[in-house]
Amino acid sequence: MLLNPYGEDAVNLAADLANRRPESADELADRCRAAGLMLERRVTADDLGRAQAALDAWERIVDAAGEQERADLLNRMLAEAAAYPRLASHPGTGWHLHYRDADEPLGSVLLTLFAVGTALHLAGRGMHRLRRCEVIECGKAFADTSRTARQRYCSQRCANRDAVRRHRARAAVA
Repeated sequence: MLLNPYGEDAVNLAADLANRRPESADELADRCRAAGLMLERRVTADDLGRAQAALDAWERIVDAAGEQERADLLNRMLAEAAAYPRLASHPGTGWHLHYRDADEPLGSVLLTLFAVGTALHLAGRGMHRLRRCEVIECGKAFADTSRTARQRYCSQRCANRDAVRRHRARAAVA
């Protein structure tokens, strides 16, 4: 089975932007370009506001109590982003699918990317594969893209931090 990377890339962008919210339209544009998004128009303050609202909705999906709540929230987000899939080609990219109407402003594009990408990720890998880091003081959102479906931390740094904490706790008891 071949997993659609559209889901993984989009859900990782959502996590990156949610964990460190862009503070300006220029920062949003720079971070989207760095993630490989082709920006077709100037990014505005309206785009930033729309992106923040999309991130708020996405984080509610991350924090959902169970699969049904997660699906219901994601379905609402998908309904808001609804457009028929279309083939598109940009210079140097070749043909690919877009899940949005043509000429959408970036804020709307991000809403659609987050919704469709998250839906593809969860449907393809499992509804439980979106969560928060288990290091309590971290709490960053992440998409579990591990082969074993048991990722507990947002990064190797947090995994190491927790391992050291557990080791020291055992040593203190002994």
